[in-house]
Amino acid sequence: MLSGLVLIMAASCLDAGDIEGKVLISRSLTKRRVVVDLYAPRGGAPAYAPAPEDLDEWGRTVIYIEAELPIHGIHRPQIPGQIAQRNRRFERELLVVPVGSEVSFPNTDSIFHNVFSLSKAKSFDLGYYPQGQTRLIRFDKPGPVQIFCHLHPNMNAAILVVPNIYFAQPSANGEFQIPAVPAGHYMLRLWHKSAGFLQEEIDVPADSSVQVLFNLPLTTARR
Repeated sequence: MLSGLVLIMAASCLDAGDIEGKVLISRSLTKRRVVVDLYAPRGGAPAYAPAPEDLDEWGRTVIYIEAELPIHGIHRPQIPGQIAQRNRRFERELLVVPVGSEVSFPNTDSIFHNVFSLSKAKSFDLGYYPQGQTRLIRFDKPGPVQIFCHLHPNMNAAILVVPNIYFAQPSANGEFQIPAVPAGHYMLRLWHKSAGFLQEEIDVPADSSVQVLFNLPLTTARR
């Protein structure tokens, strides 16, 4: 839906090009975490929390332009998002929203949950709340926001707040496209939930495309 928004709003924009590329991942980047189940019997051994099965490593990756770019007078479009608490986990594991967007955190479980973050981009604690309730928070600064629950240490998610709507997530084979970007010189950034940031300077041509290759976890190259 977001890609469609970019295409519709920028289709008539002159001097725009596409960013096309691929993310190569040479090995697994997400490690299992040792967690303690608060509902387990006393004296039980710590459990390993596997990575959620609904995302591969490319699904934990975002590519975006590090710049504030207006489109047809819309300087910071807001896109509402949601991360639900369901079956003692966060759904979704990764959410991407532009600066200024609001995200809701509904609790669908029959037990209390909590949502908090100590991240530099947004630090907050929404307290404990029961099934059927939600909390809403606005993200007004770009950057990654790691999300946790005080009651269930196995629960974790991330919100990447980006400065504009020019971003993409790779497909299952690592390919990505950011269409209809105003021509110019930019810093293209890649963020992975576990590996962090990579970046590459690019020049987006008018009425054409630039090809970018990212290699995780080592280097980047433009061709």
